[in-house]
Amino acid sequence: MDGYQGLTALIESAWEGLNGSDAGRRDLCLDVVSDVLETGRLAQHDVERAVGRLVTVALSGESYEVRESALHAVFTASTYYALPYRVVEPLAAGADGFEPLLLGYVLSVLGCTHDLAALPIVERFLHHPCSEVRREASDAVTELHWHRESGQDKAP
Repeated sequence: MDGYQGLTALIESAWEGLNGSDAGRRDLCLDVVSDVLETGRLAQHDVERAVGRLVTVALSGESYEVRESALHAVFTASTYYALPYRVVEPLAAGADGFEPLLLGYVLSVLGCTHDLAALPIVERFLHHPCSEVRREASDAVTELHWHRESGQDKAP
């Protein structure tokens, strides 16, 4: 088994662990997925598939800790890979349902997509009651505007 196959096997094993009833174990499985994403060595299609699954967990009725781990892994992926907005768009649609700390992850990820479709969602949070959320929204807006102004827009 080569290194790449080993990484994908680790992720598949982690997904299997998410089926258990122990929230602590599910949280650890998501940490494994985050660690694999942090290697920056996965193919784009594998990243997008993993992030899609992580988004589903983040939007689920799981415990706060499990949803936080899922969003942390999505944030990690956005640091090492170019995530298309379409992959994380469900987070934008569900943004109003997140607690402030989790919303910070969502806003940061949306900014990292460099897709102007995220701008109206992110701008809604510039006046949020929580100062951390406002700061994350401001940073995401800056990232989205900078990307547009630098001429690096990913639009087809």
